[in-house]
Amino acid sequence: MARRNKLEILGGILNICRGEGSSKTKIVYQVNLNFKNAGQYLDWLISHGYLVKEERFYKTTSSGNELMQNINNINSTINDDLEGALPGDEKMNAI
Repeated sequence: MARRNKLEILGGILNICRGEGSSKTKIVYQVNLNFKNAGQYLDWLISHGYLVKEERFYKTTSSGNELMQNINNINSTINDDLEGALPGDEKMNAI
């Protein structure tokens, strides 16, 4: 299994926190992070205005939704470009 980059982790957190929001525990388990790392990502997202914390739930802001869409577009573009450029066995190793 390939390592995830920070953008994939940030996008995952923002996606989970859309709508009703999410607790830190749910984020940890769904994004597959430990509590320390999740806390660092959550702090960064809050400090930059991409998430807000309301009581015990984290919710994606409108800026966070924009960031999530941009991350998805970047990942999609990169993955599409790699699929056309790499032979079959190399595709899995590059991602």
